[in-house]
Amino acid sequence: MLGIHGLWLFILSGILLNITPGPDTAYIVGRSVQMGWRGGVAAALGISAGCLVHVFAAAVGLSALLAASSYAFTAVKWIGAVYLLYTGVQMLRARASTVATNDAAEKPLLSLRQVFWQGAFTNALNPKVALFFLAFLPQFVDVDAPSKALAFIVLGLIFISTGTIWGLGTAIVAAKAASRVRRSSQAMMWINRALGGVFIYLGIRVAMLETR
Repeated sequence: MLGIHGLWLFILSGILLNITPGPDTAYIVGRSVQMGWRGGVAAALGISAGCLVHVFAAAVGLSALLAASSYAFTAVKWIGAVYLLYTGVQMLRARASTVATNDAAEKPLLSLRQVFWQGAFTNALNPKVALFFLAFLPQFVDVDAPSKALAFIVLGLIFISTGTIWGLGTAIVAAKAASRVRRSSQAMMWINRALGGVFIYLGIRVAMLETR
């Protein structure tokens, strides 16, 4: 009805893409180790929220505009790069005493809300994610589909749903596996620095993106 074809192939491809280790998985695992399953869940939901922005952008044509306009692409690229680099540097500079642990006396470095929005902004401000959805979703929608926008949204929601399920499972498993690690403030500091390095790496990659 919506002009979607190859749905099962799309679902299988989406699952394979979602379970492939990458920066999103590293962020979820890192927050799970630091803050327990709640931190990992907040990170996973934030990442999904950021992807949702790009799905709706692709549906209404904003992603196409981003791909076609060098000015729009450059603006989003540098906003995203600056945010990622700033966040990464802040994480690298964090001291062991400010990083979340299991000790109730310690004040967590971030609240769950901050973890959620950090994950959301990381994806929402990354033009590479926008271009991914713009390239991936149309492959499963007929050229003469009656409502391409609705088809994009349906496919995007399916992709995000499988990714969210995987992210939540990853958060719970990582949190259980790292229960002992969270007792060490030094270990938490190095995990936080590793996450900071991931953010800086992403910021550099975003800054180096070029329009095609």
